[in-house]
Amino acid sequence: MTANLPQSPAKPETSMGTRVRNLLIVMVAIALTVSLFLGMRTQTDTATLTELAENSTPLEVAMSNGKPTLMEFYANWCTTCQAMAKDMGELEQEYAEQVNFVMLNVDNDKWLPEITRYRVDGIPHFVFFGKDGTEIAQTIGEQPRTIMAANLAALVAGEELPHAKTTGQTSKFEAPVSAKKSASEDPRSHGAQVVN
Repeated sequence: MTANLPQSPAKPETSMGTRVRNLLIVMVAIALTVSLFLGMRTQTDTATLTELAENSTPLEVAMSNGKPTLMEFYANWCTTCQAMAKDMGELEQEYAEQVNFVMLNVDNDKWLPEITRYRVDGIPHFVFFGKDGTEIAQTIGEQPRTIMAANLAALVAGEELPHAKTTGQTSKFEAPVSAKKSASEDPRSHGAQVVN
């Protein structure tokens, strides 16, 4: 036995109520889209490797201007270098007047003599130089900001670096035996451009 319950008639939504609800949904969607778009475009103060390299002191200037120098061997693909970029940018701002910051990209064959001289086999690789351009110490791999700051403070003061031989996580790097030469640089290729 089923009881016949009286069914209440469904109230149709008024067209005005539907319009208000749809308008609210559209407004919320627009607001979320705008906030998401603006949130993704917000510039941060975090330094990137490219910005650090662009702002770095040229090696020739750093070795002759009478200020201590921190030279960093890096690569844009190096995740450890990328992880340290924010801290290095902050340290560079803090010590900009007192220390030269030099960035040498290991993917650039121009720096092969320096890569070989300082035995770079992992990056980031840091070399500290005194005011007279003499090498004081090297550290390899990811370094906490506090360790880098302590080393820079000692470098500026002309004191022994407290963390002179620290090693952290690195990205492996193997220096090429010699710089790559293009065919146009090879003196034997002069005839290759002559067409009969």
